[in-house]
Amino acid sequence: MASGVDSTVGGLNGVMARAPWRAGSIFLLAILGLSLLGIGIQAASDPTLFAQITLNGLTLAGLYFIVASGFTLIFGLMRVVNMAHGSFYMLGGIIAYLVQERMLNPDPTSFALPEATVTSFVVPLVVSMLSIALLGVVIQQVFLRWNQGQELRQALITIAISIIIADQAVAHFGGIAKEISVPVRKSIELPIVGMFGTMRLVMLLVAILVGVGLLLIISRTRFGMIVRAGVDDRHMVSALGVNIQRVFAAAFFLGALLAGLAGVLGGAVNSVNKSDDGKFLLISLVIVIVGGMGSLTGAAVGAVLLGLIDSYSDVYLPDAVTNYGVLLTFFLLVFVLAVRPYGLFGRAA
Repeated sequence: MASGVDSTVGGLNGVMARAPWRAGSIFLLAILGLSLLGIGIQAASDPTLFAQITLNGLTLAGLYFIVASGFTLIFGLMRVVNMAHGSFYMLGGIIAYLVQERMLNPDPTSFALPEATVTSFVVPLVVSMLSIALLGVVIQQVFLRWNQGQELRQALITIAISIIIADQAVAHFGGIAKEISVPVRKSIELPIVGMFGTMRLVMLLVAILVGVGLLLIISRTRFGMIVRAGVDDRHMVSALGVNIQRVFAAAFFLGALLAGLAGVLGGAVNSVNKSDDGKFLLISLVIVIVGGMGSLTGAAVGAVLLGLIDSYSDVYLPDAVTNYGVLLTFFLLVFVLAVRPYGLFGRAA
């Protein structure tokens, strides 16, 4: 009799404990439903504008994915807390701009660089990517290798590094946002959408290629197999004769390389800005949490959701609350964690 009463009480306690989460989920679903209804009504009234905003959100998601894919590789798969990842993005754009400035020799009185050639765009891109990748490996080998599994120490070390990078960026680059010159037309004509930025489409294409390439590397190559095995049991992989530190250094190299690539593309589409480090670190964290730790598919889905939210909120939110559109990002984060605590495509460690 007592055991029956205990089980009943335990069941009631479980229901009461889950009730706030269910109520919160219903509330967030109601907000999401109303938002989608409002977007649908406005989209029906102006389909061209809706197509432009949607494509803009998808191209923005491409940039977010390139940044977050490197963060997913470093943080999601390797479990290394690199809080300087946003600084890698910012520094990638700055290095590319400074190299391109040397190559183009602009007029000192002009605030914009002359139109770039293919060479004067590709060379700064490659130099920036390799510089950031090498910087990432140096940081991993000198500071993080000895603190594997100690997340708090890794976070504090990389926060200090990001502060140093930010201070040096202001000292040597200044506080004015600058745009990287590109060798393509500013915009092209698309069906339904109308005129749209060419570099945005290039950025989306690069993001797709990066996603496919990373999936093949992680799932089909020996390197990817070793990385995944090393995350689960580093000591066993080392006992099998694999130099796991060399593999982790290569993975960090690739993750930092992608941050540098994203910084150059972001500087060409938007601008190179000294405040981008904190913004893109936060974006990467949100995408990895929403998509699930270590999941590239989750990073892609999270980037698309975040890009569309940013794009739609800028246009479809009432003018009085446009400045609070960033809260929708956290609504997305809370909703996903309430429904799937490990993220959309995550799994328990």
